[in-house]
Amino acid sequence: MAHHTDPELLNTVLQLLTEQGHSGFAEGIRLLVNEAMRVERHQVLQAQPYERTDARKGYANGFKDKTVNCRVGPINFDIPQVRGGVDFYPSALEKGRRSEQALKLALAEMYVQGVSTRKVSAIVEQLCGTSVSSTQVSQCAAKLDAELKAWRTRPLQAFAYLVVDARYEKVRQNGQLLDCAVLIALGIGRDGKRSILGVSVALSEAEVHWREFLQSLQQRGLCGVQFIVSDDHKGLAAARTAVFPSVPWQRCQFHLQQNAQAYVPRLDQRAEVAAAIRSVFDCPSRPAAEMRLKEVATRYAKAAPKLTTWMEENLPQGLNVFALPAAHQKRLRTSNALERVNQELKRRTRVASLFPNEASLLRLVSALLQEISEAWETGKIYLNMECQT
Repeated sequence: MAHHTDPELLNTVLQLLTEQGHSGFAEGIRLLVNEAMRVERHQVLQAQPYERTDARKGYANGFKDKTVNCRVGPINFDIPQVRGGVDFYPSALEKGRRSEQALKLALAEMYVQGVSTRKVSAIVEQLCGTSVSSTQVSQCAAKLDAELKAWRTRPLQAFAYLVVDARYEKVRQNGQLLDCAVLIALGIGRDGKRSILGVSVALSEAEVHWREFLQSLQQRGLCGVQFIVSDDHKGLAAARTAVFPSVPWQRCQFHLQQNAQAYVPRLDQRAEVAAAIRSVFDCPSRPAAEMRLKEVATRYAKAAPKLTTWMEENLPQGLNVFALPAAHQKRLRTSNALERVNQELKRRTRVASLFPNEASLLRLVSALLQEISEAWETGKIYLNMECQT
């Protein structure tokens, strides 16, 4: 299938460069890349617009805006979309996106392992196909740190739902290996899309760390929080009450089920207890769940009194989700919205295995979270925020 470039497009680009010089680069690039992406879509679909052919593999489905930061400044491209089961993303942007990601992660992973700049240079050359000097590597690392700090401190807005979680990584300090807490906050905005709102790293998950982290979100403009989801992390309860005193809290139902196992007296009862607790959470309403909880607690009052006491004190913390619209309850009854994030972090941090300091851990985690968040923000809606029932 032949394709002929529109001569008018080339004339327009030449005119931009002739009349505007450097200031016309961005618009010229935008026009050329947009045309290249449209041509690539025709090739993937094996058909021109409105062309009837048996070879067609799908259909064009409009365009989607995407702003890419380039050396000439931000450029807003029109990303061609397709439908009909065809997987398509323009190689003109995919290549740059992947190599930039690889470069950032390579730099981050090498620096956290204390690898020399000469070795980093060799790795970057292998990834990017070009040689770089030690000075350039150092400049890239400094630029990366500045970029990640700007992302971590960017202004926030209203987010209806807030999901927070903590994970641990090993950090060396004064010759000792210590557990370093990584606090992560996820928000679901008015558009129904997810965003990573912030991340903090410290050698403690104490209340002061949580409080400073939550306060930093507020100071950056976070507002409108109507519901918070998390596990019962050490220090979080006091911090959450201090920073968001009137916001309802949902304790993660998945972790509640796991925590209950510590109070089951016999191994052969664990599956039965897990199913009983799930039957409470699966009730259609809070009154029904509370009634079912009483039945379950009564069943184990004699055989497992400690379990009964624990359930009566803790399981009600997992029932606040019933106050939300029914369509939102399934995704907000646990902190699983961050579970995939933690899996991805674990997959990458496992490469480093041990971090020389907190700053190196923060660099790598921030780079990963920024990429995840940007993918969410330009992707599909996570929750229908117009749903009220």
